[in-house]
Amino acid sequence: MPGTSASDKNLGYDFINSNRLNSGFSLFAEIFMIEFYTGSSNLYSFPLLALISTDHVSQSYCDTGGSSYPEDTGTFREMRSTILINIPIIQTRGFVMAEKEISIIHPRPSSIVAALYTLRDLNVDVAILHGPPGCSFKHARLLEEDGIHVVTTGLDENGFVFGGHDKLVQLINKSVELFNPKIIGVVGTCASMIIGEEMHDAVLEANPDVPVIEVEVHAGYHNNTKGVLFALESALDAGIIDHAEFERQKYLLEKATEVEKKFGAASKEYLAPSRGDVKYKAAKRVIQLLKEGKKGLVIMNAKKETGYMFADITLAVNEVAAALGKKENLINMANIDPELGLPRVRQHAENIIRDLKAHGIEVHEIIGGMDEYPVAGEKVSELIKEKYSDFDFAVITGVPHAIPMEYIKDMELISVTNGPRQVLPLKEMGHEYVLVEIDLHPKTLGVSEIVESEFGATLREIAKEA
Repeated sequence: MPGTSASDKNLGYDFINSNRLNSGFSLFAEIFMIEFYTGSSNLYSFPLLALISTDHVSQSYCDTGGSSYPEDTGTFREMRSTILINIPIIQTRGFVMAEKEISIIHPRPSSIVAALYTLRDLNVDVAILHGPPGCSFKHARLLEEDGIHVVTTGLDENGFVFGGHDKLVQLINKSVELFNPKIIGVVGTCASMIIGEEMHDAVLEANPDVPVIEVEVHAGYHNNTKGVLFALESALDAGIIDHAEFERQKYLLEKATEVEKKFGAASKEYLAPSRGDVKYKAAKRVIQLLKEGKKGLVIMNAKKETGYMFADITLAVNEVAAALGKKENLINMANIDPELGLPRVRQHAENIIRDLKAHGIEVHEIIGGMDEYPVAGEKVSELIKEKYSDFDFAVITGVPHAIPMEYIKDMELISVTNGPRQVLPLKEMGHEYVLVEIDLHPKTLGVSEIVESEFGATLREIAKEA
C-alpha cells in the first residue's frame, strides 16, 4: 500500500486512505495516549469506537462533527477520510493487561438500568435518559410503577451523529415545569456516550434550582454494578449522600460482583434459563420435614424491593408450621435492618418488619440491611456456627448463593430465587431444591407491603390437605 512501509505492516498497521496517514496517525496517537494515561472519564470526547481484546486494540475513527475537541485538534475535525488502525497491545511502555475473564455469552444486566434503579433508591423524582426513545424501555416503564418519572430525549439518527445538547436542555426545563422535582437524575446511554455528549454542559445551561445527579454511563460494562457506582459518585458530588455511605455502598458493590462471578449468573460462559424444581414437590417436602419435627432455618437474604415477595415465603413457612404445631422448630433470619441503606431501601425494611409483626412472625436474627445481601451470608455463618449447627434444613430466599456453604452443607436446602440462570449454580453448590419466582420483579415494584409468592401460595394450599 502506498505510504506504508514494511515495518509498518510488521507492526500490524493497516491504513485506509493512506494520503492522510501521517497527520491522521499522529493526531490519533496524541489524543488516544492523553486519554489513556490521564484516565479521563470523557473517553468518548472524540469519535472513537474501541474494541479491546487480549490480542489487539482496534480503533475506528470517523469524522462526525459537532463534538468538543481541544484547539490543536482542529485538523482532525476537517478530516473526511476514515482511518482504520489495528495496534497490537505491547505490555511494555506502561501498558498493563487486566487478568482475562471468562467471556459470558448470555445476556447480562445493563449498567444503564442499574443507574436508573440507584436513582430510584435515592428518591430521585425524575430520571432523564439521554438517548434513543427505546433505550431501557421495559425497566423505565417498571420504574414508573415505583413512583419515579422516566423521560427520554429520544435521540434519532441525526442525534447519534450531531448530539442532542439542545434537546437535553429543553427536557430538563420541561421536567421541572411538569413534575416540580426535588431531585433530578440525568443518565447517559450508549449513543450519547459514544458521541461524547457533554451532559454537564446541558445541566449548566438549564440551571435548574434543584440538585441534579448526572450519570455518565453506557451498557458496555461487563459488571452492571458500574452503573450503580457512577450514580453514587455523582450523588456524593451533589451532596445527596455522605462519604461514609458512599464507601459502604462501594464495598457492597465489590462484594456483589465477587459473589456473582463465583456463584452467580456471571460464573459460567453460558447458563441456560430454568424454571427450577416443581414448587408442588418442594412444598410437600417442607411440610414433611415440619411434620417429622425437623428443625429449620428460614433465611431471607433479599435484594432491596424483592424482599416484598421473598418475605411472603417466610410468612408462609411459619403459617404452615404453626398449623402443624411446629412453629417453635423454626428460626427466622432476615436482612431487614431499617437503619442501613439508601432512603428507599430503609423504607422497604420498615414496611416488611411491619407486615411480619402484623402476622405475628418473629424475626429472631437480623442479618443486615436490604442492600447487604452480598455480605449477609457472613453473619448467617457466624450465627449457625454459634447457635444453630444442629438444624436439619433451611429454606433460603432472595440471593441464596451469597450464603457460604460451610455451615449449611449438612442441612437439606430448599432455595428460592428470581433468577432463571441461577438454578444450575445453586444445584452445583449443593441445594436440593431450587425454585424460581419468575414474575417477582414486576410484582414488587411500586408496592409497600408483602406480596404473595407462588411458592407461598403453593405451601398454603398443600397444607390444607395435610
